Amino acid sequence: MRPALLLAMGPGIAERLLGPSQRARLARLARTDDRLVAHDLAAPEPAVAAALATAEVLLTCWGAPPLTARVLAAAPRLRAVVHAAGSVKGHVTDACWDRGVVVSSAAAANARPVAEYTLAAILFANKRVLPAAHRYRTLRTRHDWLRELDGAGNHDRTVGIVGASRIGRRVIELLRPFALRVVLHDPFVTAQEAARWGVRKVALAELCAGSDVVSVHAPEVPATRHLIGARELALMPDGATLVNTSRGSLVDGAALLAELSSGRLGAVLDVTEPELPPADSPLYDLPNVLLTPHIAGSLGTELHRMADHALDELERYAAGRPFADPVRREGLDHSA
Repeated sequence: MRPALLLAMGPGIAERLLGPSQRARLARLARTDDRLVAHDLAAPEPAVAAALATAEVLLTCWGAPPLTARVLAAAPRLRAVVHAAGSVKGHVTDACWDRGVVVSSAAAANARPVAEYTLAAILFANKRVLPAAHRYRTLRTRHDWLRELDGAGNHDRTVGIVGASRIGRRVIELLRPFALRVVLHDPFVTAQEAARWGVRKVALAELCAGSDVVSVHAPEVPATRHLIGARELALMPDGATLVNTSRGSLVDGAALLAELSSGRLGAVLDVTEPELPPADSPLYDLPNVLLTPHIAGSLGTELHRMADHALDELERYAAGRPFADPVRREGLDHSA
C-alpha cells in the first residue's frame, strides 16, 4: 500500500529535512508531491486543500500547522501523523486523538544530538573550559593554570540529571565511560530502575546540593515550570554549572541571572525564557555563561536522521504494522 501523503511543516524545513535519498524513498513509500508543502491548513491554497482532502498520512516537522477540528473536517481520510521531529504538542490536538489518528514521533532520533551536545557541555564544564578560555583571551601571557584550575577535571565529579526523558537517559548512557558519579531526579522513575541504569535516584534538593553539574532534561508541563528555582540554585555548590537543553521555562530565569551575575555559578544554556533573550541581556556577555541559540537538537545533516526515522515509521504504516515509536495521548502529561 502506498498511502496518499501530504507534507506539513514550517517554511524552508522540508528542503533541509529531505535530502535526495530521503525524497527517493518517500516517493517509493507514498503517493505524494514532495514539492507541495502545507504551511497553513486553516486557510490552505487550492493545491494544498486538494491534497489534504485525499491525504491518509501527514508527514510533519517543526512549524507544522495545528490540526484543529476544522482542519480534520477537510481531511476526511486522514489516519496517521508521522512527525519527523520531537514533540507533537504544537500541532496534534485533542481533535486528532478523538478521531483516532495514530501518531509517531522521531523524538528518539532528535534525542541523540541533544545528548551529544549535553555530554560536551558537561565535560567542558567540569574542565572549566569556558572561564579558562575567557581568562586566556584576557591575559594573553603565561599563567599558572594548574593553580588557577585546581579542582577542575572530569575525574571523581558528580553530575545530576534532572529528568529521565529520552534525552536524559541517553546522556546517562554517554556518561558511562567516564569516571563520574551520576545521580538522577525523576518522580516517575523507581530507585530500582535508576540502579539498572547505573545511577542513584535522589531528591531534587540532594541532587542540586551534591552535583558539580546539573543538567535539565525534564518535559515542559505545568508541574515543571521553574522546577529549578532560587532554592535549588542556592543549593548548588560554588563553581557548579547548570546545563539546560530542555526548555527555558524549567528554570527561574531571574534567580539564575542573579547567581550568574554574582559569578558563583556557571551555565550552559541552549534554551531560555523568552527563547530569544533581549538584546541587552547580560547572558550574552557574562564570562561564565555559554549561550547558544537552541541548536542542541538536530541541524544540518542530523535532520536527515530524523527524516530517515520518520520514513521507517511510514514504511511500517504502509505495511500495516504498528509504529515503533508511537505517541499516545495519555503519555503527554509527563512528556515533551
